[in-house]
Amino acid sequence: MPAPARRRPGWRRAAWAVALVLGGLWLADRLFPPPLPEGGGATVVLAADGQPLRAFADADGVWRYPVTIDQVSPAYLEALVNYEDRWFRWHRGVNPVAMLRAGWQWARHGDVISGGSTLTMQVARIIEPHPRTVFGKARQMLRALQLEWRLSKDQILTIYLNHAPFGGTVEGVEAASWAYLGKPARQLSQAEAALLAVLPQAPSRLRPDRAPDAARVARDKVLARMQALGVWSAEDVADARIEAVVARRLQPPLSAALLAQRLRAAAPGEARITSTIDADLQRALEERVTAYFARLPERTSAALLVVDNETMTARAYVGSLAFADPTSLGHVDMVRATRSPGSTLKPFLYALAIDDGLVHSESLLVDAPQSFGDYRPVNFDPSFNGPVSVADALRLSLNVPAVDLLDRLGPARFTARLAHAGLSLRLPRGAKPNLAIILGGTGTRLEELVGAFAAFNRDGLAANVRYRADAPLQERRLMSPGAAWIVREILEQHGRPGQREDVFDRTGRPPVAWKTGTSFGFRDAWALGGTRRWTVGVWVGRPDGTPLPGQYGAITALPLLFEVIDSLPVRPGDAGARTLPDSVQRVEICWPLGLPPDPHAPQLCRQKRQALALAGMLPPTLPERETRAWGAGRLAVDVDAASGERLSATCTGEHRRRRHEFARWPSLAYPWLPLAERRAAAIPPLAADCAADSFAAMETLRIDGLGPRSRIARPPNSDRAATLRLRALGTPGRVRWLVNGRLAGETVGSRHWTRAFAEPGGFRITALAESGAWDEVEVEVLR
Repeated sequence: MPAPARRRPGWRRAAWAVALVLGGLWLADRLFPPPLPEGGGATVVLAADGQPLRAFADADGVWRYPVTIDQVSPAYLEALVNYEDRWFRWHRGVNPVAMLRAGWQWARHGDVISGGSTLTMQVARIIEPHPRTVFGKARQMLRALQLEWRLSKDQILTIYLNHAPFGGTVEGVEAASWAYLGKPARQLSQAEAALLAVLPQAPSRLRPDRAPDAARVARDKVLARMQALGVWSAEDVADARIEAVVARRLQPPLSAALLAQRLRAAAPGEARITSTIDADLQRALEERVTAYFARLPERTSAALLVVDNETMTARAYVGSLAFADPTSLGHVDMVRATRSPGSTLKPFLYALAIDDGLVHSESLLVDAPQSFGDYRPVNFDPSFNGPVSVADALRLSLNVPAVDLLDRLGPARFTARLAHAGLSLRLPRGAKPNLAIILGGTGTRLEELVGAFAAFNRDGLAANVRYRADAPLQERRLMSPGAAWIVREILEQHGRPGQREDVFDRTGRPPVAWKTGTSFGFRDAWALGGTRRWTVGVWVGRPDGTPLPGQYGAITALPLLFEVIDSLPVRPGDAGARTLPDSVQRVEICWPLGLPPDPHAPQLCRQKRQALALAGMLPPTLPERETRAWGAGRLAVDVDAASGERLSATCTGEHRRRRHEFARWPSLAYPWLPLAERRAAAIPPLAADCAADSFAAMETLRIDGLGPRSRIARPPNSDRAATLRLRALGTPGRVRWLVNGRLAGETVGSRHWTRAFAEPGGFRITALAESGAWDEVEVEVLR
């Protein structure tokens, strides 16, 4: 019994010694923790399929694409672990057997035959480089023990996968796989896996882009080891040896650069950001945009956005023409820059007017000089067209009818409706919505225009463009499904510029609803287009806002739009005809009243048209603005049955009265009507023996200074052009002068209008008062 009692103090001392050692190790671990990597700020932005679009280096300039073990090829993990440390899963950071074997081989041969470092030790050297001395090796081993104490095997292996050196500024197997092989690490073949497994041993000496022969020898050494260990079969190794060592030149990816920069700024803490971009489509369209605009004047940039209508995800995003070009301000992202939209807002205006019951597709509008207070719009082409339908006014992008319709809808209401749907119109500080916004007198962004334009193929639902798959789908109703269908049908019927339907076979190509726009001073050229599946937006201009003369939407942006749409994937049914929705009806209407034909008064139907009407609404032709003018309408007057002269309530002679009913056109439309239409709609003259009636109070206009069918010539022996000096009598207000339908000047009251005619030929001169009163003369200019 006494003997065991004497042993107790020894066991206590041993236990205390072990406790002190363990406590000291714990304290040392806490006081001197291993410098575990925290990501270092390196970020990679990926396409939807995982291809890198752009890599952002960390503060040290290192490119790293973070991955997890599950995102790496099993073949690479097998090659790495079996070649570097096949006991990795069993040791606790240091493998004594491997260390002794390496030391014996070094002592016997005077050179390193096999390394004794475990993968954990290699990770320790990666996170804390040290000199290759005995002290450095001891420190590496202690750090390896710390790593095993703190981390799981998978966590240690993940650090290696993301931080192992692969040459140059490339770290991690994913970055190396993309940099050298152009593929993700999960797709590595056995030969490629063996190559990347051995490369970190001597990244500078074995770089496959610089030393392919040395890299192949090292790779084959790994393959031989895998066969010897029985991990890979002899047949697989033989096939892998045949595979050539081919590497690309190290160059970080730079696609969708501005979107990648935008996504990184929105999520600064994320190392891997997955976008919705289609990598192959993105690269193809970047090359297409660069080639297409190569001949534009210097300092020109361009932007392109392609969106999938179903998901509202961006599939291609070109923010500038040349990202690295300082001349064209290539660093400025024009997809989200605020620019004047030109006429691209007009489709939304017509859709909202249809929803409000103001018009249908064939409602009669007037394209003629008009004043809206102090605002007097003109067309992009200064000529006018007179009476036009809603469909033609939209397809021709006529300015005056659009301003007229916006005035009736209300600029503030129009702006609010667009803003609710995500399309914000930006005005100068303190300014209120006005009529000029429909012609581009405001600012908006390409991505907002595309998100709203998609509504025409999404049953009236606009939505914010999504750049990440996890971003929520934020959609708002902009218009009814029926109004969206009608306006899209109008825009699709526009066809393709320069292609006649009877010459070009459109079978198999989806119809495109498109609209162009050009801002004042040729600063912005736009083209928006949509099919059943895609919506595409193009902008061209100078980021600094200076003009780009001669470049406008139809000739600069529209051809690229069609090139892009024709290159997009097409699904079965995309080119098929669409069913007329229940809310839309095809109805026959008549001009000038805008109503269905009246079988009891066929004379009121001067022109028949097939209209698309929403929910059975058939609004009549809009009333004229000027109260002094007789607007379009159904008028009835008493006339003498014999002479056809108009009879008032009081006439002194004997007359046989009959009722004469006719349809009047809008007054401003009359100068453009054929002679037969003018006569049919004319108010009969008042009989001489009748007292004046309300029709007699109508303003009349007469051109003074030129007789009917006159001829003029330049003065004899003079180089001066033939000149006319005319005045309009009958109105104290503003008078607009047109030559062959094109605005040529303006006077007030009876002031003279002067015009020189340098070219010979026939000219039609029209004087048009604000009330709708007008007069017209024809003149021939001789040589």
